[in-house]
Amino acid sequence: MSEQILLQGRILGIEPFLTAGGAQGAAGEELLAGRSQWLTLISEVLPRALLRELGLSRVLLGSSGGGQFLLVLPGEARETASQFLDAAAGQFNELGNGHLKLLWSVTENLGDWSVVRKRLNEELQRQRNIPLAGIGAQAFHPFTAADEDPNSQADSYFATALGLKFREASVIGWSPESPAHVTPGAGKHTWSLSSNLSLDGITIARHAAPSDDGRGAASAAVLARRAQGQHLWGMLRGDVDHFLVRLRRVQTIEEHVQVSVLYKQFFAGELEVLCSMPEFWRKVTILYSGGNDFAIYGSWDALILLARELQRLFHRFTEENLKDFPGPEAKTLSMALALALDPDTTFAAVYEQAGRNLELAKSSDKDCIYLLGRVLEWKRLADAAELKDTILQMLEEFRGARQFLAQLRGFYQKEIVVGGSPDADAAISRLGRFQRRFHRALGNSRHREFEKLRAHLVNEIVGRKALPQAKPGMRVKLRPAGLVAMEWARLASEV
Repeated sequence: MSEQILLQGRILGIEPFLTAGGAQGAAGEELLAGRSQWLTLISEVLPRALLRELGLSRVLLGSSGGGQFLLVLPGEARETASQFLDAAAGQFNELGNGHLKLLWSVTENLGDWSVVRKRLNEELQRQRNIPLAGIGAQAFHPFTAADEDPNSQADSYFATALGLKFREASVIGWSPESPAHVTPGAGKHTWSLSSNLSLDGITIARHAAPSDDGRGAASAAVLARRAQGQHLWGMLRGDVDHFLVRLRRVQTIEEHVQVSVLYKQFFAGELEVLCSMPEFWRKVTILYSGGNDFAIYGSWDALILLARELQRLFHRFTEENLKDFPGPEAKTLSMALALALDPDTTFAAVYEQAGRNLELAKSSDKDCIYLLGRVLEWKRLADAAELKDTILQMLEEFRGARQFLAQLRGFYQKEIVVGGSPDADAAISRLGRFQRRFHRALGNSRHREFEKLRAHLVNEIVGRKALPQAKPGMRVKLRPAGLVAMEWARLASEV
């Protein structure tokens, strides 16, 4: 029996590659979408193409997608696999304009999985510390006239060769002449594309909201016009908390593959189904879904509702599939939303801002969302949604609704200092005036119902026991869910 080796591949520099060269308008949108599609596909196609070129079975593919892959190969294939990946790494450098690196490590399949994984990761780390790792012979190729604008051909490939063709293609192709390229519908080796689980094909999420004329995908500007209230579009990004820690704690390669495949299939399958629901299908477009993360853009209001529903599905998914895995790692999901408030903001800038917001959410806590300027736990998002509905209900009956909401937001954004200070007296007096003015405006019409709504609103802003229990000099923290609800109601009510 021949020796077995494990080959682990990883693509580095994905974030700077996606956000580099942010073009304005539709061109920037098509470019970033094409780059995302290519990264999603190439990390699935490249390991499969290697197996096809070596004449090996598909079952030797352990995991793939999300910028990484893991293969089991016979020992004699080590040199051939290295040559294959070296050729692909050179094209990665060209297509990525120096941002991307394709790195790989190889080791014998001997010993416990924890030992094997450590050897693989240490070799990857060693290559990361070498400045020209993964570039190969392309690092010293002679300069030619074709190199004067290296981005033009690559950007054209991402925006035109993929784009809409990728979303409509039933198969994807690959050829050894261009080992880092994928082509919809043609190539030496081809694979079917599906949003459902497929043993022979590639499972991928690619829903796109249709344009008004039904010819292709709707642009971000069109999705903004489909939003309720203010016409804004946004970017929603999500990431599983401590996913890499979970992978480090699995005991066998079988568990490693099981966890990797489970998460990839969840995001690909559930996102495709969820985005196809009646309330979402015309308002959101999937940018990509990876092994443990995703990005979706669309109407701002639909993205908030989609985030809540996806978190619910993820919670149920982990309860059913990870009940035998101890610890909280990879059992929670954090998300972040960024809105394109400035019409001149590039598509890449909104994507990048969503990434920064996601980092803020994950550094503040786990299992939460960054939304409208605040980090909320998921259970507090439900409170914000309820409070937002209360505010909107009041606005329908309250005279001077715009002024009412502005005063309410102005009051809410100030802290209250308890204990005899002028600031404290002014804050509490302001709250009292606000309640009396609100009471007079409502009059006797539906008095009891609105009295309950008013009490509920004030309690959610300050807290039922915040002021009575506060000590002198103490700052009363106003609830973050309230500010989110204010912004949410403002966006939903203003056009």
